[in-house]
Amino acid sequence: MGNVKIVTDSTVDMTQEEIKRYGIEMVPLSVSIDDMIYLDKIEIEQEEFLIKMKNAKELPKSSQPSTGTFLEVFDRLGEDGSEIISIHMTGGMSGTVQSAESAAEMTESNVTVFDSKYISKALSFQVIEAAKMAKEGKSVAEILERIKEIQSQSRLIISIDTLENLVKGGRIGKVSAMLGSLLNIKPIAILEDGVLQPVSKARSQSQIVKFVVNKFKEDLKDKQITGIGIVHINGYEIASKIRDALAEISDLTDIKIEGTTPVISTHTGEGAMAVMYHWK
Repeated sequence: MGNVKIVTDSTVDMTQEEIKRYGIEMVPLSVSIDDMIYLDKIEIEQEEFLIKMKNAKELPKSSQPSTGTFLEVFDRLGEDGSEIISIHMTGGMSGTVQSAESAAEMTESNVTVFDSKYISKALSFQVIEAAKMAKEGKSVAEILERIKEIQSQSRLIISIDTLENLVKGGRIGKVSAMLGSLLNIKPIAILEDGVLQPVSKARSQSQIVKFVVNKFKEDLKDKQITGIGIVHINGYEIASKIRDALAEISDLTDIKIEGTTPVISTHTGEGAMAVMYHWK
């Protein structure tokens, strides 16, 4: 039986060290800022991106990898007869999965494209597990069964600090944003079935913490947590409060807080924070 190789995209929040350690191929999305195009995580990182976004005339736009880009990757990785599992950000927020599927139909390599239904650390839960299993010699069928299980036992909660990017991106009206700003409303959403669903509104960080803690307790009742991560876009203050609150109610002592990708940052805006975890 040949090897199984794992492909993902740049909306996965993993370090370069992790990507190398697990032998994962990451295909970058791109972001355009004032007519300049950058490959996500390769030509631009979050810190530089946020500076450019502040000074940009218009909201930066993100673009999925082309079918041709995926085709080159699939052809190259499958040259030695390896099978490929291509795990990507939710199709509910991007056409990345569709680009990968189009390339999978064109290549002579044996490729299975999988919609993770998630982004960021929640995507990484599936990608890392798939890569570990591939190294252990597990089959495509075994790996797919396991990552489907992780998908069904994961949670992503995001809080938005400013509605400005949602307005510029056409996802919310100016009047709604103005009212939200006046009332200091910070929307809270959960990623379900690959789409962000607004579930609550907070007027303070303490209310955000309370919501996350209650949802965490609800999800983890009589279950064992197997992974957790927190990411932010210049929102370290709320991220650290979430980390401390979750550590207090669980036996988690090493919850990492990380920045996220430019692609995700352009849609959420500064001050956003997301907590992701999965269980068994």
